[in-house]
Amino acid sequence: MKLKMTAQTEEKTFTEAFEEFMRYCTVRNFSSATIANYRQLKMQLNKCWNVEQNLSMKSDNKLSDMSLAMYFKNMKALLNYFSRKGYMQPVEMPKLKLEKKVKETYSDAELSLLLKKPNLHHCDFCEYRNWVIVNYLLSTGNRVSTVINLRISDIDFEDQLIRLTKTKNRKQQIIPLSNTLAMILTEYLTVRKGKEDDFLFCNMYGMPLTRSSISIAIRHYNRSRGVTKTSIHLFRHTFAKKWIMAGGDIFRLQKVLGHSTLDVVKEYVNMFSDDLQQDYDKFNALEQLSKPKNHINM
Repeated sequence: MKLKMTAQTEEKTFTEAFEEFMRYCTVRNFSSATIANYRQLKMQLNKCWNVEQNLSMKSDNKLSDMSLAMYFKNMKALLNYFSRKGYMQPVEMPKLKLEKKVKETYSDAELSLLLKKPNLHHCDFCEYRNWVIVNYLLSTGNRVSTVINLRISDIDFEDQLIRLTKTKNRKQQIIPLSNTLAMILTEYLTVRKGKEDDFLFCNMYGMPLTRSSISIAIRHYNRSRGVTKTSIHLFRHTFAKKWIMAGGDIFRLQKVLGHSTLDVVKEYVNMFSDDLQQDYDKFNALEQLSKPKNHINM
């Protein structure tokens, strides 16, 4: 398929225009994960449509709602770029309405199993480290990419802050360090040792963890504790749910989670609406004021 809708631009094939878009993403310092998603989009387009010929949809293609939403968002960015460059006329993308599924979280019973501290005299370093990671994830709600890039120097015990240098939007972020997590990390570092520039979480040989290795480690750890759920990202969902259920400010939650807008935070509120019904009368202002008062008969 060739792209040319204005007299000021040269004719390009879809692949040529796409590769130009990829160079643009690289120059703009987009994350490797974002660039990989765009590459995945092109592969999916080749499956769905014959983009070099006639844009005919293949009928046997099936996508999950989550994948469809991601591809839709990336397609919008791609077409907007083509439009700005004059390769095609502006396209008004329709709003994609998908059913929002309730985000799965860890239950209190599962968390109780995962947070039980191992015996330091009998466990190996990896089990202890995994326990520390679980505590860290539940305390911060950080993404995996952020966790594996943490350095020892990023933990500021004096001011009780954590510096996040590797975030999704590539902006450095500072979040509070809770008292409990501070004590856990203080003890952990006496075992882990290492220099200020070393990675906070490492394997038994002191080497940094990868997305794959930390995922495998937590999966093994969870199963060893009798917990069938093994997703690291569920700790992020659980963090958000616990925050909301405790009446936490959603604007602060947005900042802590590192979201640029409130959209995702609002999704959390909507998805956990059933849980918000629990003990509603107990915290409801009208219900509190309507309770009969005890009078002392004189």
